[in-house]
Amino acid sequence: MAKINRPILKIRDLTLRDGQQSLFATRMSQATIDRLLPFYEDAHFHIMEVWGGAVPDSVMRYLDESPWNRLRTVSKAMDSKSEHPKSLLSALSRGRNLFGYVPYPNSVLEGFYKEAIANGLNVMRIFDALNDIDNVKESIRLINNLGGIADGAVCYTVDPKPEVKESEGGFFGKIKKMFGGSEPEPEKIFTDEYFVGKAKAMEALGAKIITLKDMAGLVNPMRAASIISALKREVKVPVDFHTHCTPGYGLASALMAVINGVDILDTNIWWFGGGSAAPAIELIYIFCQRMGVEVEANMEAVGRIRKELLGARKELADFDLNRDNMPIDFDPLKDQLPPEIAALFDSAIEFAMAGDEEALLDACHKIEAYFHFPKPNELVKTAEVPGGMYSNMVAQLRQLKSEDLLEDAMKLIPMVRRDAGLIPLVTPTSQIVGSQAVLVALDRKNGKPDYSTTNNQFISLVKGEYGHTPVPVDPAFREKITGSAVEKPYDVSSYKKPVNPVLEDLGGKKLASNNEEMLLLELLPNVANGFLRKRRTEEFEAEMKESASAAPAVAEVQAEVEPITGPTFTAPMGGRIVSVNVKDGQAVKKGDLLLVYEAMKMENDLEAETDAVVKRVLVKEGEVVGTDAPLIEFAD
Repeated sequence: MAKINRPILKIRDLTLRDGQQSLFATRMSQATIDRLLPFYEDAHFHIMEVWGGAVPDSVMRYLDESPWNRLRTVSKAMDSKSEHPKSLLSALSRGRNLFGYVPYPNSVLEGFYKEAIANGLNVMRIFDALNDIDNVKESIRLINNLGGIADGAVCYTVDPKPEVKESEGGFFGKIKKMFGGSEPEPEKIFTDEYFVGKAKAMEALGAKIITLKDMAGLVNPMRAASIISALKREVKVPVDFHTHCTPGYGLASALMAVINGVDILDTNIWWFGGGSAAPAIELIYIFCQRMGVEVEANMEAVGRIRKELLGARKELADFDLNRDNMPIDFDPLKDQLPPEIAALFDSAIEFAMAGDEEALLDACHKIEAYFHFPKPNELVKTAEVPGGMYSNMVAQLRQLKSEDLLEDAMKLIPMVRRDAGLIPLVTPTSQIVGSQAVLVALDRKNGKPDYSTTNNQFISLVKGEYGHTPVPVDPAFREKITGSAVEKPYDVSSYKKPVNPVLEDLGGKKLASNNEEMLLLELLPNVANGFLRKRRTEEFEAEMKESASAAPAVAEVQAEVEPITGPTFTAPMGGRIVSVNVKDGQAVKKGDLLLVYEAMKMENDLEAETDAVVKRVLVKEGEVVGTDAPLIEFAD
């Protein structure tokens, strides 16, 4: 088998963050993490990604756990604050958006990075969903100044597919093309030069690692070869490649990246690899063994982690889209490959070196099929979305009992993306576009024009508050969505630190009891509010239990519920009530804001559709409501 002349391949293990986020909607509990950590101590991964991304939000929202405790626990196990940590710990930051969904001022960035590094973080991978360099420069500076390692990530995306008008489809469209009647192809935006230019700009700002971040798995093998080789020529710092297997390119493109000199490769461990996640390290290890490339990881320790991960995956069955067709068990250090499968690995390497992409992909798909990894997801490939976005949409819609909207919403994603300035799809833009696609699908289902319903973050994105989009938003569309055709960037000077309220009903405790809790309140106010209130409630109840004397039980009298008789205002889809802006007996006019509710992590303003008088508000702040639940009753 052909050998390649290159240094050691370093590994960034994603299992505990991106792996579980992509495959299991970030539902791994702290108890499971604690069980796994002793097995990670001897793995010697160059980097372990354990935090950031959806973790701070999800562990509070779904698991009622502290994200700071998670970071501290992993840091202690990996000895990350020592001079020689067992593995460097990394997190994913959305640049100006940090781990939240809106832009934040420098004071918030500094406070969060300082706390994260103090709690054991080593590497912060920093990206901007729009690839707007202005949105990452301050984060790179702060991470370096605070003693961390700034990893600048360039988000990979693709140019839009040519649209064929319905009137030009079929036979007449073919005839028009035959006679040169078709319009010229639009100029390519996302060229190799585009990505290299972004990388060089980040390196100039002080990035110590450059990552090509392919969050949707859309980098095909030949494109991986051209971009990685260009990055290796043009930047002096180590180059990392991050991809996903969702559309079927991941394994082949990872192999091509290794052949073309990538320094660090992002992988997951077997049970958390493939599908909508990154490739499994075990498959990469087999390729590297056959090419004479040393993988910098203790594969025996990886094997011990792999055994524990099987149980962890079974615990996450409710969120596992492939629970009925999991990979077969395999240990690359002990198990013998059948001759025909071993030959496929050798053929894939030969095809990669020869630049035969079609044959390379075919060989890799056969390898994945043998091990029972999921087949390429054609729906995701067509819609051009990241795996984490897909699994989260599935999980959210399942909870909302709106699964029937998934296919329609997926098909609408490319349209929404183009309308919003051809943005890459990575959190938070993936969440914004995904949520908006669901709302457009609902509009169509209800016979309304597209964009009759919009989420607040989509309005901000189109307005310009998230930064400059790769392609300018059509002013007419901006006016339709925001009421003004003029682009208006976010003014960080207008940021108001959230109030840390005194909870009189809980003995006068403050909602956030320390700096790290206050930072959660700043970044994720809606979910942190509920999470912190539970902590203060637990503390208050414990105090009351200690001091209160037993009191005679008082029988509760059930109040008779008044039936709804008037017209109602209902929830377009399930979610949580963020704020109620009207009260019983209040007269409202068409367009007045009635309440704000959160669905799929996006806030939505609900406005009065006609002039009316509020008879009763049927919900309260913090309440979770289902699709079509009555929210307000109006007077007849």
